[in-house]
Amino acid sequence: MDKTCIILNPAAGNARDLEDVVARLSRVPNGEIRISSKPGSAARFASAALRKGFDLVVAAGGDGTLNEVVNGVGENLGDARLGLIPLGTGNDFARTLGVPADIEAAIDLIVIGETREVDLVRVTSDEVRYFVNVSAGGFSGLVNEKLTPEMKKTWGPLAYLRGAAAALSDLRAYRTTLALDNSESLTLDLYNVVVANGRYVAGGTLIAPEASIDDGLLDIVLIPQRPAPELALLAAQVTLGTHLTSDAIVFRRAAQLTVNSKPGMWFNVDGELVGNEPARFEILPRALRFIAPTP
Repeated sequence: MDKTCIILNPAAGNARDLEDVVARLSRVPNGEIRISSKPGSAARFASAALRKGFDLVVAAGGDGTLNEVVNGVGENLGDARLGLIPLGTGNDFARTLGVPADIEAAIDLIVIGETREVDLVRVTSDEVRYFVNVSAGGFSGLVNEKLTPEMKKTWGPLAYLRGAAAALSDLRAYRTTLALDNSESLTLDLYNVVVANGRYVAGGTLIAPEASIDDGLLDIVLIPQRPAPELALLAAQVTLGTHLTSDAIVFRRAAQLTVNSKPGMWFNVDGELVGNEPARFEILPRALRFIAPTP
């Protein structure tokens, strides 16, 4: 029987009744539960599970927990599989993957065990990290001062759009050179770069409406320097998922992307900051085997 390592984040938004959650997770056959007690422990548990020969590694938590597990696994998954029980407040990758938010339904999927091959993204900057959902880089500091906690929670890495009008006089765009697949180069004044494998950020904001997690391509959304009224309109379009048709963005697809900017951009990679060296994004096609419903 397959051995399953379940890595549980007790601080996840929907894991408040820890005793109840553990009891539910205990019905996974041949499962062992590890409690992630501090930053980095989920990655260490995932790496150790592969070394010990576990067949399935399950992230039970939010997008941050999943990102830690993915980084613990990296490109070394081998014949093992990954699973997800979404216990966070955002659960954005679970939306793209089709994993239900209901814990019992998510556990049922784990028990059934059907898998789907999913792309993995490797980003190399001041260090190497991996992600499966979305990375966003660009301006945040001055705009953050204009934002309420509710706006940050709703908009996540795109929250600056909501505060940009108030901070516009202080904004400074990044002079950015982007190389795509070694075949196209762009030099633009940008407020933000979004590199997407999944479709959603910030608890359901549809930042990459056409992204596919198994097509071997990154969906790249670039937000150039724009006047305040255009940014306000773009924010509204993002809420509707219609921004890909907007003249206020530049949209590309590529398997590889290198970003050089002045000043150097920090990138938020599924909640973790990397940078601000030049950043190189590379898709690793169908590198992960995820338990998920048939698309």
